[in-house]
Amino acid sequence: MGEILGIGTTHYPGLTATDEGMCSLWQTIINAPLVDDYWQDEANWPEGMAEEIGDDKGVASAARYRERMWTNFRKQREIIDDFAPDFIVVIADDQYENFKEDIIPPFCVFGLDDEFEQQVWSTGPLSKIGNYWGEPNDHEVRLRGHREGAKFITAGLLERNIAMPYAYKMLHSPTLAHGFNYTALFLDVDRQGFDHPIVPLHVNCYGKMVIKADGAFSHLFKPLDDGNELPDPPGPNPGMCHEVGARLAEVLSESPYRSVVMASSSWSHCFLSPNSGYVVPDYEADRAMLKALRSGDYDYWRNRTTAEVEASGHHELLNWHVLIGAMDQLDRSAEILDYVETFIFQSNKCFALFPPE
Repeated sequence: MGEILGIGTTHYPGLTATDEGMCSLWQTIINAPLVDDYWQDEANWPEGMAEEIGDDKGVASAARYRERMWTNFRKQREIIDDFAPDFIVVIADDQYENFKEDIIPPFCVFGLDDEFEQQVWSTGPLSKIGNYWGEPNDHEVRLRGHREGAKFITAGLLERNIAMPYAYKMLHSPTLAHGFNYTALFLDVDRQGFDHPIVPLHVNCYGKMVIKADGAFSHLFKPLDDGNELPDPPGPNPGMCHEVGARLAEVLSESPYRSVVMASSSWSHCFLSPNSGYVVPDYEADRAMLKALRSGDYDYWRNRTTAEVEASGHHELLNWHVLIGAMDQLDRSAEILDYVETFIFQSNKCFALFPPE
């Protein structure tokens, strides 16, 4: 019987930038043309926001915030090293990176080579402004895949009536989607190497936004449509994600492998949440999800609707819904390692552990 460790983490892209880069994005968002002028008046800001910004536009806060993140990643890395898995199933999203107009699958398992290298800084904004580690654009990051594990998972899900797509190589992107790469990079913050094989499990978290908004926040700078066009299809709903996670737990429980099931995403994203004016995270929704997680009320998670997900900016939390489905199936309780709220770093973060009995 397979041994399973559950972990919830984040792949917050801001951590790849310098302190100045990490704290500058809130200014871009708050000054976006389609964000309400209400946010231009500091008197309208939530209590504590001005203090986090400080007199240096958030640079000092960024340094403190980053160190708290690194502390949590080091802790999770130690837990993974001690568990010594055969592979890690990393559940993350693709934001118009590998999947584009020719195919947008709701889920996809990637069976990658046993060893592969990527130039993770060769594309995107960090190729122009530099990264936190000062690594050059042609720096190659070595990661390991586990194709046999990916085959086992996909076959087991298909046998359990989950129509799971799979792939053996990238489609449009020369690298894995950043949700997977940044997870590995952050778990290797001290650059000692990351030798644990990964099996990426993509989730179409952005749904109807993934193409029109380029999987990000271009909707704050231009209207997505004129209101008469039928929107693109949504991503999978929480109940569907929960079911995929439950069947994944069954497959891995009956496998010969020691595996980690790891969901990687931040929680409510400000720039996706109309509930909070697109400027700060949806604290009320995040705290309700956290309360349910602490108490083991997984039905609260499973019964969320797509409308509630989209209103709260919880698009990427669908990755966690897969994890919660797996942990519910295994009757696991959550241990919250840390929960971090913010005003200017776009999203609240949660670090959780679901240890074996």
